[in-house]
Amino acid sequence: METISTKDREILRNLAKHKLELHHSERNQQNLKDWLLHNTFRLERPMIHIEFGTFWSELIPKRLECEGALARKFEESLWESFINYEVIGDDHPVTNYFPVNWHTRHIPFGINVKIIHSRNEKGDNTLGHKFEHPIVDLEDDFHKLGPSIDSIDKTATTEYADTAADVFGDILPVKTGTDALYSCPTRFIVFLMGMETMLFSMYDYPELFHKMMKQFADDTVSYFRFLEKNDALAPTTDAERLGQGTWCFTDELPSSGQITSKKMWGYLDSQETVGVSPAMYEEMIFPYYKTIADEYGLLSYGCCEPVHAIWENCLSKLENLRKVSVSPWCDEEYMGEVLKGRKTIFHRKPSSNYLGVGTNLDEDAFRDHIRKSIKAAKGCTLEITQRDIYTINNDEPKVRRYVELIREEIASHW
Repeated sequence: METISTKDREILRNLAKHKLELHHSERNQQNLKDWLLHNTFRLERPMIHIEFGTFWSELIPKRLECEGALARKFEESLWESFINYEVIGDDHPVTNYFPVNWHTRHIPFGINVKIIHSRNEKGDNTLGHKFEHPIVDLEDDFHKLGPSIDSIDKTATTEYADTAADVFGDILPVKTGTDALYSCPTRFIVFLMGMETMLFSMYDYPELFHKMMKQFADDTVSYFRFLEKNDALAPTTDAERLGQGTWCFTDELPSSGQITSKKMWGYLDSQETVGVSPAMYEEMIFPYYKTIADEYGLLSYGCCEPVHAIWENCLSKLENLRKVSVSPWCDEEYMGEVLKGRKTIFHRKPSSNYLGVGTNLDEDAFRDHIRKSIKAAKGCTLEITQRDIYTINNDEPKVRRYVELIREEIASHW
């Protein structure tokens, strides 16, 4: 493991101290309490979070001071853990520890799908990418679908955690664990064969498609058993990430003892099936999603797909469903009606156009947009996560103002 220089060590220690100070602030302590109350349907106010990963390059790099590669990685992680709270002003929780997740890997069907990246003028591979699909025709290529491969690198995890602890562990304890379990079957199927082939395969080879989906679901469950056997699962009852810009805070799951998948939060989505009918989703996709969902203690479902179309016959039947994504393409009024009084959080994802397009924030237009969501979610537990913002034109105050607008509308209309 790379040695951390004296200069970089001092930078990291100061950041760790700063994070701990933020953690103990009155506002953050209230946030921590509020997240637990929110996730267990005991909080009146909606929670707000802005995901910055897609405009990370406009926030983090300019703040970095470390010179060593490993030190810089630690520095990035520290900044990422509190920049929302300090710069954006949302409800991002700041913990009093430094999380390190187990280095695990699950390769469905044992196939590493090759990704070809397109580079921009700086040589970065962030411009675009495409997949080399190993499955061209499901019937001809079905033999390529082998057993999935599971692995865990405890040595690399331990070395990374021990190095962090040596540098700033006396200030900010290092906590080895895991985030919520995460599975998006149809995403990998599209990686495997492309969208068009996936859609035609449902029609041309329904029996093989069912067989493929069953293998995916069964192998995912086997992966969970593998993690359990190797003690690579940990409680998800605190600030562990749940995916989709939210956290696991709950008192419905155990926070200690032997942890299994059924004692954890889990996540699922199926954005890739928006092109099939609700009936086909129910027949070809949902049975295998339910197999995985039943392995979770609590479930968060959905990304950009409009879940209203599959709510009645599918999602409403998931008894452990605690959060459901209400995306910009979703009928939010319908979801507000079906979620009213139900223990499932109305997880609203506003349109990214207001913050992510253009240099100026149209406050009136955004107020109208978010007010509509607030009114639709009356009688529900509402959470607002802004995602898919690819640039803020280096205008940090605009993001902070965006959060203020949401708070103002909540104060007036919630």
